[in-house]
Amino acid sequence: MLAVKARPAALPPNPWGDRLRRRVGVLGGSFNPAHAGHRHVSLMALRRLALDEVWWLVTPQNPLKPVAGMAPKEQRLASAQAVARHPRIRVTLMEERLGTRYTADTLRALARRFPRTRFVWLMGADNLQQIPQWDRWARIFRSVAIAVFDRSPYSYKSLAGKAAQRFARCRVAAGRSGRVAELTPPAWVFLHMRRHPASATAIRRHGSRAGFPV
Repeated sequence: MLAVKARPAALPPNPWGDRLRRRVGVLGGSFNPAHAGHRHVSLMALRRLALDEVWWLVTPQNPLKPVAGMAPKEQRLASAQAVARHPRIRVTLMEERLGTRYTADTLRALARRFPRTRFVWLMGADNLQQIPQWDRWARIFRSVAIAVFDRSPYSYKSLAGKAAQRFARCRVAAGRSGRVAELTPPAWVFLHMRRHPASATAIRRHGSRAGFPV
């Protein structure tokens, strides 16, 4: 685990009631810890989806993940800030500031706060497979464009899963991914990409064996 002192949680400029028109990818997660795979997906999203920025939303506590083994949010924030290292990737504890716990509520709050921003929810194929377990998951599809990134070995199962099948008619061809931010939801795209080997689980396991805090 990176021994980096966390800076105060960053918020995009003029965060509340911001009227800038832009395209923003939202990557939510525990970042326990953040790793190069998160950055790899974010850079791919900036390019393939024609985004202006990517925001990393470090969640205070994922409702679907156990508290045990979860590093303090300040430590996870610090690891994300250390890994991001890009002027168009912004790291924030915005969910904590918005007072939201579930993704559906976070996206609704973001739409109110940033009325001219076109958001794209970013997630791996493993989350496409798991999203039917999320609170009001179908509403998420209907409220924001979604980009799903290939993540072996989950990809084939996820594309045959409940979410992909229910919204099959709303899937956008990968060749049109640069327009997905401007489409009216539900609209989602599946992007094949070179797999990055980094894994938060493996990093935690290695850190624990090495005697490092994780």
